[in-house]
Amino acid sequence: MVDPVMIEHLAEGLCGISAILFTFIATFSRSPTIEGYVQNTIAFCLIAAAAVLWWLSLSGGELWGSNYLPKPLSLVCIVIAISARMNIKGENVSFGANPHTIGKESEEE
Repeated sequence: MVDPVMIEHLAEGLCGISAILFTFIATFSRSPTIEGYVQNTIAFCLIAAAAVLWWLSLSGGELWGSNYLPKPLSLVCIVIAISARMNIKGENVSFGANPHTIGKESEEE
């Protein structure tokens, strides 16, 4: 039987790796192939983190002192993993105002 503390550290590590890669995705997006690899790595780490969080919950462990958190956070990991695979390539999908062009439009008028 694996100690729940070790499972907790594994879950925290996987989430940490995903967060760091997600933070620097703009740097990796300079090369489309590297961006694809990083997106796959983020998605894999988050799916693995979701499985480990579920395992932590089933083993009776706690995450940050709460035995309630692992299951909802595993669902959040899955949702973020799906969003990490979305590759919009800088396209405007919100059709809202772009803060970078607002100042330029007022100067042009």
